[in-house]
Amino acid sequence: MKRTRIFLFSIFIALLNFPSTGLAAALPAKGGIGAILPLWSALPFAGILLSIALMPLIVPRFWHHHFPKVSAFWAIVFALPFLFFFGRVAVHEILHIIIIDYIPFILLLWSLYAVSGGIYVRGSLKGTPVVNMVILLIGTILASVIGTTGASMLLIRPILRSNAWRVHKVHTIVFFIFLVSNIGGSLTPLGDPPLFLGFLHGVPFFWTMHILPEMAFASVVLLALYFILDSYYYKKESKTDAPDTEPEPLRIEGSSNFIFLAGIITAVLFSGAVKLGEVDIFGIHQTIENFIKDAILIIMAVLSLVFTKAEVRKGNEFSWAPILEVAYLFAGIFITIIPALAILKAGEQGALAWLIKSVNTPAHYFWAAGSLSSFLDNAPTYLTFFNSALGKFYPGVPEAQAVANLIVEKIPYLAAISAGAVFMGANTYIGNAPNFMVKSIAEEAGVNMPSFFGYMFKYSIPILVVLFILITFIFF
Repeated sequence: MKRTRIFLFSIFIALLNFPSTGLAAALPAKGGIGAILPLWSALPFAGILLSIALMPLIVPRFWHHHFPKVSAFWAIVFALPFLFFFGRVAVHEILHIIIIDYIPFILLLWSLYAVSGGIYVRGSLKGTPVVNMVILLIGTILASVIGTTGASMLLIRPILRSNAWRVHKVHTIVFFIFLVSNIGGSLTPLGDPPLFLGFLHGVPFFWTMHILPEMAFASVVLLALYFILDSYYYKKESKTDAPDTEPEPLRIEGSSNFIFLAGIITAVLFSGAVKLGEVDIFGIHQTIENFIKDAILIIMAVLSLVFTKAEVRKGNEFSWAPILEVAYLFAGIFITIIPALAILKAGEQGALAWLIKSVNTPAHYFWAAGSLSSFLDNAPTYLTFFNSALGKFYPGVPEAQAVANLIVEKIPYLAAISAGAVFMGANTYIGNAPNFMVKSIAEEAGVNMPSFFGYMFKYSIPILVVLFILITFIFF
């Protein structure tokens, strides 16, 4: 094992000193590597998405036992030629997405998963349409306060337990993803990463309340539709399977974890509000405040694991399997997504220039940012169209002044970008991080969740896409 680690470290050092080829040396000053990458360089990204979508259906046993290897396979298929042709530039891009994006991403998910897993809502909640709708409503509101990931991890287990006796419950988890894991997080920068990026670039903390009408409309429509659908399925349930024990008063165990949850939220806010300088790691510049944030996240999770009683986590049926699945799969996704994000960041200099140039109206921004956010990381997608709007309306103006003008003079445009990036993350399992986590936890609890395409064709396209078309006509 020691020799293996030494060997791998030697390869890593060699890669850092690997010379760049002529391709890398010829990188244009504007657009960077994304200006010369062809669209087909994103094929490994498409490959891992198709693997996630199809392999659980075609070869379920193989997928269950070997999905980390499948993820690694697609990462290697992209990384090896990328390293060969671009050398140190490729090493820099891979290290950048690991250090700046993947590690903070997985640390935030892991800490929220660990802390929320220590909060146990004990008591008898019968999964009736009214009870379920109230839980969804509470989660939708909480998502803008503690984030879509925090709200999802806090409430997914209670709603699973309250509906454990029911046969028809898949739709409840799907609407949970729609509302709690996505749309509910659209009112503050704490709610979803794209809005936090906007906050870091000068958008005031409460500016996102401008999309309250869109968020309220979407939430009310979805909650009403859910109540009708759940009432229909509830009538088909055998009531003899419902819990018939004496009602047990609701109480929360592991309440100390709310302190740790507050610590996580404070750490995230701290990283956006304080500037302490940067540290260079293999040529990647990471801010000191982000290091402090990540350290606090680790401390909060460790404290939760130490001080939460084992019975509480046992009551939650807590295990590490869902977070490990997310960690393995998103490692491959983050590596293979590099060319797609680079091409987007290149704007009109990249292979998607036709898309960037065709985006002109608020409706265009809503659908362009939203459609890409359904499959790509919605944070850089938001930032791409945010910068595109700044360049279109305020060319040559310093960013601070351009943002100050944008939030006053072009409210519908920024509202469309924000709503599209957050709302349409619900269109697929990979559109937002908590989607996949909720799916994994539900499946571990015995819920037969739809496949990747099943989720889209049975739920998100007929429900969400129709809803988003209505939102376009009413608001944008």
